[in-house]
Amino acid sequence: MSISLSSLILLPIWISMAQILQGGPDEKEKTTALKDLLSRIDLDELMKKDEPPLDFPDTLEGFEYAFNEKGQLRHIKTGEPFVFNYREDLHRWNQKRYEALGEIITKYVYELLEKDCNLKKISIPVDATESEPKSFIFMSEDALTNPQKLMVLIHGSGVVRAGQWARRLIINEDLDSGTQIPFIKRAMDEGYGVIVLNPNENYIEVEKPKIHVQSSSDSSDEPAEKRERKDKVSKEIKKRRDFYEKYRNPQREKETMQLYIRENGSPEEHAVYVWDHFITQSAAENVFFVAHSYGGLAFVELMIQREADVKSKVTAVALTDSVHNVWHQEAGKTIREWMRENCCNWVSSSEPLDTSVESMLPDCPRVSADGDKEQCLKGSPWADMSPRASAQSNTHCWENLAGSEKSL
Repeated sequence: MSISLSSLILLPIWISMAQILQGGPDEKEKTTALKDLLSRIDLDELMKKDEPPLDFPDTLEGFEYAFNEKGQLRHIKTGEPFVFNYREDLHRWNQKRYEALGEIITKYVYELLEKDCNLKKISIPVDATESEPKSFIFMSEDALTNPQKLMVLIHGSGVVRAGQWARRLIINEDLDSGTQIPFIKRAMDEGYGVIVLNPNENYIEVEKPKIHVQSSSDSSDEPAEKRERKDKVSKEIKKRRDFYEKYRNPQREKETMQLYIRENGSPEEHAVYVWDHFITQSAAENVFFVAHSYGGLAFVELMIQREADVKSKVTAVALTDSVHNVWHQEAGKTIREWMRENCCNWVSSSEPLDTSVESMLPDCPRVSADGDKEQCLKGSPWADMSPRASAQSNTHCWENLAGSEKSL
């Protein structure tokens, strides 16, 4: 059995507490002092003392992983899938390692969108100055000029970025399951222009500037004795804080602040911005949306803000496990009626594919995606943290969109 460093640090304190509790009333003051000490120690933070440095590679090769010909992430030497628990009993460190790998994969998917799918990376806001925070979307060459049809893809919430349905699936399953690439390629093969939104890229993080607090002793209005007493207390507090800090936060991570991107500070803002500056400028007679999870909510918000324009340009909407709520979002009667005719929400269900699923909301039909939560944990082309939609239902979802186009 291993004993962590944090346990060794606390052991003398616990022993002292036990000894003091056996003493008489004279020991009360010491007991109070030790309780105060224990209350100031954050055990979760203290565990950082046992961690290796949070210093991870910045390439897949550095992690000794690569995607094979099937799009599966495998260890270069062993051929094994990704292992989350790389170090036992160090969950926080393992999580940080997983997140570092995830950031590399996000950049890898961006490269695939440009190189394999031939999409262009478009910076937004379109009129951004050189110094202000920026985001971007991806578009096919003909996204704005295709006269017939345009496909718009919106992913869900969380860590996913443009081109992804689920980071977890990319790492644990394969690229076809976790990215939007199969949809993009099929759309382009069938003559669609394509726009890929990036609704979670809402801000950039920068290091917080250090704030120098002016000493209270500079106040000339206070009597010298009072200033001296304050300085003594201040020094004592600082000494105590520094003592605890070396245990609390041995791996001092940088404090950051968020600088939001103009007119793209939320998924809802982003959807409206891309609609106003790109989709409305497209020549396509028929626009189709595929929106997953929170992407469905963003689409409904777009409808609320641009109802007439959306109705005139959008032909059909495929939602997958959408989390929109027409009551909470206060979607009007005309929007709900339009959604009943032009939208369909494929949801988690053990029922056969396309079986009607009861809904409490008076909006679009909900039908089974032929999957359940247990299957979802194994992976889904649609899910980021949601139930599985089988490959059959993905194809079926596409055919429904294509059918909407033909029925015009």
